[in-house]
Amino acid sequence: MGRVGWERIGLIRWDRQLAAFWKFLPLLLICFPLWEGLATLFWFFSQWLGILQIDELFLLLFVDEVQYIQAEKNNKGPMEAASLFLKYLLQLKEEGWFRGFLDALNNAGYSGLYEAIANWNFQKIEKLEEYRALLKRLQPAFKDRIDPTCILPEMSDCIISQEYEEIMQVCSNKGIMAGAEKMAECLLRSDKENWPKTLKLALDNDNNSFSELWMVEEDAKDVEAEDLEEDDMGTSSIHIVYQEDPQLENLSQNSCTPAEVSRAKLCSQLKPRNYQLELALPAMKGKNTIICAPTGCGKTFVSLLICEHHLKTFPQGQKGKVVFFANHVPVYEQQKSVFSEYFERLGYSVAGIAGATVENVPVQQIVENNDIIVLTPQILVNNLKDGTIPSLSVFTLMIFDECHNTCKQHPYNKIMFYYLDQKLGGSSDPLPQVVGMTASVGVGDAKNTDEAVEYICKLCASLDASVIATVKENLEELQEIVYTPQKISRRVESRTTNGFKRIISQLMRETESLAKDVFEELENLSQIQNREFGTQKYEQWIVEVHKACRTFQLPDKDEESRICKALYLYTSHLRKYNDALIISEHAQMKDALNYLNNFFKDVRAAGFDETEQDLTRRFEGKVQELETVSMDPSNENPKLKDLYLILQEEYHVNPETKTILFVKTRALVDAIKKWIEENSKLSFLKPGILTGRGKTSQTTGMTLPAQKCVLDAFRSNGDHNILIATSVADEGIDIAQCNLVILYEYVGNVIKMIQTRGRGRAKGSKCLLLTSNADVIEKENINMYKEKMMNESILRLQTCDEAKFKKKLLCIQTGEKIIRDNQQNFKPKLDKQNKKLLCAKCKALACYTSEIRMVKDSHYTVVGETFKKCFVTRPHPRPKSCGDFDKIGKIFCARQDCSHDWGIRAKVNAFEIPLIKIQSFVVEDTVTGKQMCPSKWKDFNFEKIPFNPEELSE
Repeated sequence: MGRVGWERIGLIRWDRQLAAFWKFLPLLLICFPLWEGLATLFWFFSQWLGILQIDELFLLLFVDEVQYIQAEKNNKGPMEAASLFLKYLLQLKEEGWFRGFLDALNNAGYSGLYEAIANWNFQKIEKLEEYRALLKRLQPAFKDRIDPTCILPEMSDCIISQEYEEIMQVCSNKGIMAGAEKMAECLLRSDKENWPKTLKLALDNDNNSFSELWMVEEDAKDVEAEDLEEDDMGTSSIHIVYQEDPQLENLSQNSCTPAEVSRAKLCSQLKPRNYQLELALPAMKGKNTIICAPTGCGKTFVSLLICEHHLKTFPQGQKGKVVFFANHVPVYEQQKSVFSEYFERLGYSVAGIAGATVENVPVQQIVENNDIIVLTPQILVNNLKDGTIPSLSVFTLMIFDECHNTCKQHPYNKIMFYYLDQKLGGSSDPLPQVVGMTASVGVGDAKNTDEAVEYICKLCASLDASVIATVKENLEELQEIVYTPQKISRRVESRTTNGFKRIISQLMRETESLAKDVFEELENLSQIQNREFGTQKYEQWIVEVHKACRTFQLPDKDEESRICKALYLYTSHLRKYNDALIISEHAQMKDALNYLNNFFKDVRAAGFDETEQDLTRRFEGKVQELETVSMDPSNENPKLKDLYLILQEEYHVNPETKTILFVKTRALVDAIKKWIEENSKLSFLKPGILTGRGKTSQTTGMTLPAQKCVLDAFRSNGDHNILIATSVADEGIDIAQCNLVILYEYVGNVIKMIQTRGRGRAKGSKCLLLTSNADVIEKENINMYKEKMMNESILRLQTCDEAKFKKKLLCIQTGEKIIRDNQQNFKPKLDKQNKKLLCAKCKALACYTSEIRMVKDSHYTVVGETFKKCFVTRPHPRPKSCGDFDKIGKIFCARQDCSHDWGIRAKVNAFEIPLIKIQSFVVEDTVTGKQMCPSKWKDFNFEKIPFNPEELSE
C-alpha cells in the first residue's frame, strides 16, 4: 500500500528508526530476555490480539497475509494467530505504520495496551499479572459459580464488544458453565486495569459466593505509599455495606397489619393499640430502651410513634434529628418508604443512604439537611472514621432495627463504640437517645438463668439501654393480635439401606485419593478420610481447601498453578457429590442423580480438560447403577412419606391452610417442589419457592423483585398455598394467614427458632419440626429451654432497681472500654535491629531500615545519598495532586536488567522525595539471612522514625 493509502486512513508518521527497532524485536527478546518492557509487550500481543477481527489492523497487511493469519487462528487458535500477526507487523516498511497500529488498537477497544505502548510504560498492565494468576487458579470455581448473564452488564467496559457478544452466545448455545469459562478466558487477556475491582464490585452487587475468593484491596481509607498510584485518590472510598448471609434478608411488607395496603398509609389512619403504647412509653420518656416484642406485633409502628413524639417535644428553637438503622438493603428500602410516607405528611424531611448510593451523595449534607435519615449502619461507621460526621452528637435519637446484632465487630457495635467512648471520655457534648428493636435478645451460650442475665446485661450495656420494654399490662390484647403457634417435634425414620450413598461415597473416596496425590502436603488435605460425606461440615472443609489454595505458594509457579487448579477441580466435584448426598438424604434419589447429571452436562459443555474427563468417566461408569438404585420403589424416602401424610391431613382438615416449609439448602427447595408437583395427590398445592439472592450455583439465587413477587402471590392468591423456603424467610415476612410452619430437618439458634416460629400467625397455627436426627430434636428442645431462660432473665432485670442496673451497665461498659483501648493501644515490641530492604525482583540492596523515615503517618521515604544511586526516576504518566502530595514521577530499580517499580517521586510540602511501597521489597534479617515479604507497612514492625526535612540538607 502506498503513502496516499496510509494518509487516507489517518496514518501520518514515518519513523525509520522505530520501524527498524521493531523489526529486530524478536532478536532483542532473545538477547535481552530480562528486558522487561519488550518481553511484556511480546507476551501481551500474544494474549490480547486473539480476536483478530479488527479491520483497521488488517489494512496494514496484504490480503495473503490476512488469509494466513485467519487460517492460523482457525487451525491453531488465537494465540498462534496473534504471534503470526506480530511477525508480519514487524516486517512492515510503509510510512506511518506504527501510528496506524496504535490508532487501530485504540479504535478496536484495546485502550490499555494502546496506552502502555504509546507511553512505553507497562506498569499498569503488569499489576494485573497477580490477578490473572489468581483467576487461572480459581478458574474451576469461577466456572462452577458464575452466571455471566448476571454480571456481564457491569463488566462491559472491561472486555471488547465482540467478546461480550461471544460470551452471551456461548451461554445461550452451550450453557452457563461454558459461558463462564469463555468469560474467564476474555478476562485473562483483558488490558483494562480496572477489571479486577470491577469484577469484585459486580460479584458483591450480585451477592455471588465467588466474591469471598476474589479478594481485591479496597481499603482506600488506610492509605499507604503505594495507594498514591490509584486514580481514585482524593475521592471518597468504596463503602462496603455490612451484610450477613444474603439468605437472612428481611422481606417484610407489613409489620402493622395483614391488610394488603401500604403500611405507612394504614399506620397514619390507625390509632396505636394499648400494647404498642406500652412498648413505646419508656422511650417516649427519653430513656434508652430495648423493645423486645414478638414478630408481627407492629414494632415498626412503635418506632414511628417514638420518632414522632421525639421530634414534636423539642422546645421552640431546637430541632431533633433521628437516624434509623436497617441491617440489610431490602429493609432499608422498605423503612425509608415507610418513614417518608408517614413523616413527610407531617412536614418533616426524610432521606436515606445505602451502600449502592453512598458514593453519589454528600453524606454530611444529607445528615445536616434532613430531620430523619435512614441508613445501613456501615455508612455511619465509615463517616465517623474519616471525620465526615464529627460525632454522634449530630443526632438526637438513634433507632436500631434487629438490635440483637449489637455485638462483636458488627457495625451496630462499632457505632456504639463511638457513643460509649464519648460517654466515658467525659465529653460535654450531648449524646443521642438510643432505642433498639428485636423479637429476641437471645442468651448466647448461657447454660442457666444467671448466665443468661449476664448475656442480656452485656447487650444492654452495648446499647446503653437501662430499660427492656416488653408487653406485660396489655398481654391479653397482644395475644389476640399475635398468636404463638403450637410447637411439635416429630421423629421420622431414615432409609435402612442406601445404595445411592454407597456408590457416591465410593466416587468421593476415589476423588479424595486423586486430590491427595496432587499435593499430599497441603495442610487442609490432612485427615481427609475422617470427614463424613453428605454433611455441612464436609462442605466447610471444601471451602477451607479453596481458601488455602488461594494463598498456596511454590517456587515453581507453573507447578503451583497446576496443583491449585487440580485441587479446585477435585474439590468442586466433591462439593457436587456432597450436595447430591444431602438431596438424597432428604428428598428423592432421582433428584440427586438429576442434580449430578446436570452438573456433568455443564462440565462436558465447557473446557473439559484431562482431569475433568477422568472424573466424568468415573461418574459415567456408575450412572447405570445409580439409575437402577434411584428407580427402585423400595428406596423411597420415609421422610417424604411422613411429609405427605402431614400435608394430606392438614389440607383435609382445612383446605385453606397456608404453609411455609423451611429446608436447609436451595437444592432441596427445588427437589421438594418437584416431588410435590409430581405427586398427583399433592399437585393441588401449586408450591412457590423463596431463596436468597446470593448465587452459589448457576441455577439458584432470586432477585429482590422475584422474591417480592413470590410473597405477593402467596399472600393474595388462594391457589398458591405452600411456600418452600430457605432461611431467607426467617425474618420479617408478615403473612397473617399462614397457619402451618414445617421445619424439614431445619434448626438454628434460639433467635432463629423464635423468628421461624413467628411466620405462623393465624389462630390455631402449628410449627412442626420434622427430622430423622435425634440431635436436631434435642437442639430444638435446648432452644425452647433457652427461650424460657431468656424470658425469665428479662423479667428479673425488669424488676431490678433502675439506678443499680445503670451502675452495673456502667461497670460493664468501663471494663469493655479498657479491653478495647488496650487492644487498640497494644503495640508489639519494636524490632530495632537494622534490616536490609532488597528489590523484590532482582534482590539488589536498596537500603537499610535505619534509613527509612515515616511521612504523614502512612508513607515512607529513604534518606541518605546511597539510596539515590539505587533508583532511577521517570515522569509519572498521570501526575496529579493527592491531598498534601503531588505525584511528579515514578521510581524504579536502577539495575538495567530489572527496572522494578519501587514507588513514586512526590512533592511534599515543597520537598521532592521518593515514596517507596513495601510490596516492592523483600526484608532480610542481617544476622540470620531470613527473608519476609510484608504486604503492608503496618505489618512490618520496625522502628518508624518521623521524617525530618533537615536530614535532606545534611
